[in-house]
Amino acid sequence: MSRIGKKPVTVANGIDVSVDGTAIVAKKGKLEKKLETHGRVGISIDGSEVTFSRVGESKESSAFWGTYRALFANIIEGLDKGFEKSLEINGVGYRAAVQGKVLNLQLGFSHPIEYAIPEGLEVTVTKNIITLKGSDKQVIGQAAAEIRSFRPPEPYKGKGVKYTDEVIIRKAGKSAK
Repeated sequence: MSRIGKKPVTVANGIDVSVDGTAIVAKKGKLEKKLETHGRVGISIDGSEVTFSRVGESKESSAFWGTYRALFANIIEGLDKGFEKSLEINGVGYRAAVQGKVLNLQLGFSHPIEYAIPEGLEVTVTKNIITLKGSDKQVIGQAAAEIRSFRPPEPYKGKGVKYTDEVIIRKAGKSAK
């Protein structure tokens, strides 16, 4: 039994929610997010609360119940407050700059890395911190993971791109006897 699926999702003021066939649509101003459920869960809207229900009694049905509830809760939170993720660049000569829709990274390679910023994502760079903001949690997480993958932090000096809340466990270097 899904404990997450049982909880109703409270919709914040200013967000309109409607059911379109097997999809649930949330709108706030010009932003519109659509979650296609493929008929795997039942959806009921009661005022400012949206509840999800199981369609069958299988294990798979219970898993979909909790998953779609969590995905919809993330859509509502993204439209209401937004999401943010920060990356930190460590290393001599490592730099980042935003130029239009491109993030330019200098990470110790012989060439600069140009990362195309996905639609709906706002990227800012202050000193050695890259901040990603947007309303879609999945897009932000994917973009942060792609930027980090260009130069993951190494365990000896900690050089590379890491999440600001990530802890790098350092290794001891060579020791002479």
